[in-house]
Amino acid sequence: MGFWNNMNGKIKKMTVADIGLVKGSVFFATIIIVKFFPHLLKISYVFLFMFMVACSIKPLYSFWIKSDRCKK
Repeated sequence: MGFWNNMNGKIKKMTVADIGLVKGSVFFATIIIVKFFPHLLKISYVFLFMFMVACSIKPLYSFWIKSDRCKK
């Protein structure tokens, strides 16, 4: 079994609450990183927006488009 298949198997065991807790811990870890490196706050908002969009394309595609094709 490959690495990604193994990770997908582990993620399938998580509940919505578990995923929410992971997101919360990442949020607070990010705050800690920004406290240690405040110059990160000076990054252009345009760059941050482009990075956010680039990172969200695959999950949004998988959730909204790919799952609809599987149901047909």
